[in-house]
Amino acid sequence: MNKYYLGVDLGSTTSKAVIINENDEIIGRGITNTRANYKVAADIARQEAIYNARFNFLKRLLKDEIRIHPEYELYIKDIESVFQYLQFKKRLDSLLEQMHLTTSGNFPEDLKLEVHKNITGIFNSIEPSIRNDYITGDLGSKNQFFRDIVNEKYTEEVKKLKIDIFEPMMLVLDKSITPVENQLFEFDFRALVYEAMDILKSKYDGLGETVQTNDPSIHFEAELNLLKGNYLKITDSLKEHIESVAGHEIHISNMVGTGYGRALLPFPEDCIKSEILCHAYGAHAIFPNTRTVLDIGGQDTKAIQVDSYGLVTSFYMNDRCAAGCGRYLGYIADELNISLNELGPLALEADKEINICSTCTVFAGAELRELLNIGESRENILGGLHKAIVMRAISLIARSGGVRNEFTFTGGVARNQAVLKNVSDLVIKNYGKEIKINIHTDSIFMGALGGALFARKNINIELPKNKSKAVNKEVV
Repeated sequence: MNKYYLGVDLGSTTSKAVIINENDEIIGRGITNTRANYKVAADIARQEAIYNARFNFLKRLLKDEIRIHPEYELYIKDIESVFQYLQFKKRLDSLLEQMHLTTSGNFPEDLKLEVHKNITGIFNSIEPSIRNDYITGDLGSKNQFFRDIVNEKYTEEVKKLKIDIFEPMMLVLDKSITPVENQLFEFDFRALVYEAMDILKSKYDGLGETVQTNDPSIHFEAELNLLKGNYLKITDSLKEHIESVAGHEIHISNMVGTGYGRALLPFPEDCIKSEILCHAYGAHAIFPNTRTVLDIGGQDTKAIQVDSYGLVTSFYMNDRCAAGCGRYLGYIADELNISLNELGPLALEADKEINICSTCTVFAGAELRELLNIGESRENILGGLHKAIVMRAISLIARSGGVRNEFTFTGGVARNQAVLKNVSDLVIKNYGKEIKINIHTDSIFMGALGGALFARKNINIELPKNKSKAVNKEVV
């Protein structure tokens, strides 16, 4: 029996799970947003990692055919996207039912009828749009969460209604979505894969002819065109392997939990480790020459120094305030009524960086509104905010011992392009061009990866003694 190892990083804003094999290879990744119920968040992330592992097993079994026909990899990617849509659809149906229940218990009779009618109409409108985004778009690859997708689509539709119905309609969503997010749905992997293949049949059969050209920018369309005539061949090969992959037991031999909510995980005490240790160990696994790690997470920022084995030698962190972290950025996005993913690109469009005086999250929000009222652009305000975030992080790095080659940036905020640019610029400015800066597509999974590696190696290690944390008396 193959042995696998699980790492779960239960963060304040997102929960991640990574499964590795006995060769320290990542075979599955899962992520969800953390909302109130930490245990369910951990279970959902683990479930998603198992599904992802099964898709990776399929790719490995088909590697010879994919090498000959690279377009087949696109087909499996499409199946996984539709698989995600089918999971989303079940949760969306549950949300619709919950919103009607919420409406029935919260409004007078005349308003109740109007809200019921509007909810049904909105869901009839947004469900096909979301379905299309998964099946013909790239929504499945964006790692966007259920709440974010629904909230964006739903709010767009509510804004089209008369103004006096806006507040009741948003109230129903707010009261209904958390219970649905905190519900663990069980799915039959085999059944969903076959259903996804049936849905894709209509997609590929309906493809128009692609114009042949040497322009590399339409490589994706060329692969789709090849799939139009050949997807049935890979379908037959897939069916040969689906049964074995679906029935393959992913036996978790050991697990380690980490992150902001690690104490709430239903793991034995000896299977819980500090996120500082796990982020450092995960970063070292991907980049073995790492000596300095910066992790900007949802609730805190950590500057970590590591040795040649990936073990922590010193650290400094800001753990008293969320300013400069993921929740801070989420708060700013809410203030501007935009998605979190839009913050970085907007900040990069700034032609000047507005100085933000307030370092507290709440006060920064008030200052942001004041700056907007006097006519400053969102882009320039966000440019200043992102610069301020990185300046705080660089200060922590300096207290921890500075930047030593190589420097690795981890955590969810590492996905923000404006933060990444400012970090790179300031590291080079303060520590020289010879410093190698590492960023990885799995940056948000580094803590979970470190946990999985600790689980496999079963190392009993603690943080270095007498290392003080950064004292921060700011108001959250």
